[in-house]
Amino acid sequence: MLRSRIIPCLLVHNKGLVKTVNFKDPKYVGDPINAVKIFNEKEVDELIVLDIDATVEKRGPNFQMIKNLATECRMPLCYGGGVTSPEQAKKIIKLGAEKVALSSAAIENPELVKSIGEEVGVQSVVIIIDVKKKGFFGKYEVFTHNGKKSTGLNPIDFAEEMEAIGVGEIVINSIDQEGTMKGYDLKLFESIRKKTSVPLTIMGGAGSADHIKEALNKFGIIGAAAGSLFVFKGKYRAVLIQYLNKAQLFTQK
Repeated sequence: MLRSRIIPCLLVHNKGLVKTVNFKDPKYVGDPINAVKIFNEKEVDELIVLDIDATVEKRGPNFQMIKNLATECRMPLCYGGGVTSPEQAKKIIKLGAEKVALSSAAIENPELVKSIGEEVGVQSVVIIIDVKKKGFFGKYEVFTHNGKKSTGLNPIDFAEEMEAIGVGEIVINSIDQEGTMKGYDLKLFESIRKKTSVPLTIMGGAGSADHIKEALNKFGIIGAAAGSLFVFKGKYRAVLIQYLNKAQLFTQK
């Protein structure tokens, strides 16, 4: 039976766990392995780990790190960062991850998505679409390389293209909301949901259980991902790895 998932998203920078705001000013928040151990105890639904250095540095995945994370992780693990070939994706799955996430590589070579799907199974292919408002009218556009590279792509069109090629899941991330803890960009997510039927995960801006609950009530069965919500506590953003009481979230509208 399908159900909504509450998903911590961990960003790895210089081999440490960090959190950013609008993809800027990474703040060190600890060791990735220690975070995974805590999330294990809290019975997290799923975990997304993104190496935000790999693509920018034009290097492949850190397989040793992935192996260490997957060995420790007791929940489904989705890894993204530097994946540019079916062989890399296959190795990541063999190391114990359930899903492989692509971003800029899928934009530069859409056929790669199909090739990886044939190698590891479509259900294991995740596309992350980082979106930012651009220009006077605030038009949504897809960005890559940690929000620094404009692609000129409309996120709705790109999501439809990825669904047509065949993917297991699409993650929509709002760069404008990322790390602000002010709530999801529900308008952005709704525009994607109306045009696609592939499993959707939303990310960027969640700062409270109410933000998660609002999204679940509005969109039904989705993935609700967050970073700051699960690593910070209080208005001074003290570092504290935590999770939510899921029983309080899954209520009727």
